[in-house]
Amino acid sequence: MAVALAIGAATTLHTQDSETEIVRRARSKVQPIYPELARKMNLTGTVKVEVVVAPDGTVKEAKVVGGHPVLASAALEAARKWRFEPAAEESTGIVNFKFERHQ
Repeated sequence: MAVALAIGAATTLHTQDSETEIVRRARSKVQPIYPELARKMNLTGTVKVEVVVAPDGTVKEAKVVGGHPVLASAALEAARKWRFEPAAEESTGIVNFKFERHQ
């Protein structure tokens, strides 16, 4: 029996002081590596990572704000490698990494 893994990431960036969505897009997205322990445990789910993006588009800070701890470190590592379009100011938002197994 073959088992395929699908990992997806969605981006929702908002300004720190309001709920207005930023028109700042991710230029490069790094997908997380599905941890071997998660594979053995057959874990699926979504990990939410809050990122602070510097004006130059690099991820200045990243922290896990939700999700299974076994999946969290992989999502955090991937989020730190993302690059966004430059902007005049820093921005903060949530990146959702969805880990799921397909048969």
